[in-house]
Amino acid sequence: MSSSSLPNIVFIVADQMKWSALRMYSEIGIETPSLERLAKEGVRFEHGITPHPLCVPARVSMMTSRYAHSTGSRRNETLMPPGELHAFRIWKELGYSTGLIGKNHCFEEPSDIELIDVLCELPHLGPPTRGIVGPTRGMDWVVPEDVIRASHETRMNMPEQSPGISYAVTDHDLEGYSTNAITSQSEAFIERAASGDRFDGAEPNADDPPPFALFVSYPDPHHPLEIPRKYAEMVPPESITLPPLREGEFSGPDTPERNQVLYEILGLQYDNADDIRNAIAVYLAMSRMVDDGVGRILDKLDELGLRENTIVVFTADHGDFAAEHNMLGKGGVFYDALVRVPYIVSWPGGGVPQDVVDDSMVNTIDVLPTLLQLSGVADFTQSPPVREGDELEPAGPRMTMALESDVITSETLRRFQGKPVPTVTSAEPRIAAYSEYGTGGPPFTMELLKQMPVTNGFATVIDSLWMREAEGRRKMVRTREWKYVTDPDDRPTGAVGQEDGESATRNGDELYDLINDPWELKNVAGDPANVVVVSNMRALLGDWMMATEDPNPVPLPVTIGRQTRPWFVKKESPGRW
Repeated sequence: MSSSSLPNIVFIVADQMKWSALRMYSEIGIETPSLERLAKEGVRFEHGITPHPLCVPARVSMMTSRYAHSTGSRRNETLMPPGELHAFRIWKELGYSTGLIGKNHCFEEPSDIELIDVLCELPHLGPPTRGIVGPTRGMDWVVPEDVIRASHETRMNMPEQSPGISYAVTDHDLEGYSTNAITSQSEAFIERAASGDRFDGAEPNADDPPPFALFVSYPDPHHPLEIPRKYAEMVPPESITLPPLREGEFSGPDTPERNQVLYEILGLQYDNADDIRNAIAVYLAMSRMVDDGVGRILDKLDELGLRENTIVVFTADHGDFAAEHNMLGKGGVFYDALVRVPYIVSWPGGGVPQDVVDDSMVNTIDVLPTLLQLSGVADFTQSPPVREGDELEPAGPRMTMALESDVITSETLRRFQGKPVPTVTSAEPRIAAYSEYGTGGPPFTMELLKQMPVTNGFATVIDSLWMREAEGRRKMVRTREWKYVTDPDDRPTGAVGQEDGESATRNGDELYDLINDPWELKNVAGDPANVVVVSNMRALLGDWMMATEDPNPVPLPVTIGRQTRPWFVKKESPGRW
């Protein structure tokens, strides 16, 4: 297989878009016609989970197919570590023209940046003016930078309706808003790549264009919550459905202290109903603007005749409370509002089923192995039998593309901790998905929170951020029926098999019955009736932690023993081996 026979890739990520923001997933979501169109052209995963509900760790994990405890990227201050095998390194090795347009928040090493032919960063407050990366690489902005900056002026000085709520409806130049500028840039990238442009200054070769891999990274609907009036009118506040709440959810003995602390910081208990509804309407309108951007990219692929040979993936790095649990924003907890994300994979010309919903458990670290499986680069699903007298097959995924490379081999791909997703590939469905948070730091307690000048709102979010990002080492396992959260740093409260029926929970453990309590309003980890459930969920977590404990797998042998042939081959003497 040559690089020219590889499919194009458009990998689209929205920032902080929760699953329930979309009507296709939830009754409290809005209509998103472009994403619904994409889902009809592919497979929509009902239970997509992020490996980490924080921006940088989630993005590094997606790009490496490795969990944060393996990469070491566990906080927003620890970007892609040097020397990691990630998507752009693989794509360049395969001969792709590469682009990253939008929010980066992942790569900073010069050796990684040079793998990206087109880098046009556009985070939340407008184009960056300084730093390691610089404003652009490979392409100038299609929308003039002064227009983009002018359209971000409000975000530089947002109005605050209360200490914890800030939103705005504005009338800047529509093309300069981040989502629209990123979409225009992506359209231009696709056009140039289709014409054979390698973005290196050389004359394009339209007769033999290389495949392209484009990472479109929308900073919306992450805060600041600001939207052009056109989209605000699409989602009026009175039209939205707020999620159900439970009175006293964060005041009972079953609620872990860290959840209570987060509620005090992010909770909307001090805000009026109109401001809450208006803020959520802006968040949903920002999601609708992202949806329109996705539609424009799909239209461009259709217009250029590229759609049949282009894999399109859409997901988010993590979610946002957006009024679930009466909070706004995010923090180090594992409610579905934060860990469950939209997840769609589509390739009309590549045999991916269309208009299918898969309800198995998948994770966004599965994206990279899925792309390599679909592209015919490697096979992660088959293990050839060991036959007597043969050398052992190389460990790890089997390379199915003829490629002379030290970067992409079955040994290097053993680093992946994700797997190809089912339905899209022949991979088997999985019953559980996992997420994690923390670096082993000390707990940020209610006592510490009360020592701060204020205990609720944006100022408190920022002033406590680094400690909250680092505290503990929490792990989550989710199946379709149950969610269990535990922290090995917490104090144990009991052990399975005790006469009083106490389960092996810790004082910060959470268990949610997702069938009878889909909004996760009641922690039932301490209920003696759930001893077996807790035990089974802990077993799943233990298996996962052991399976992913090797941050850098060592090479494996191709023979058993030191002989050139496996030792179990029969010798000539009868009755002996």
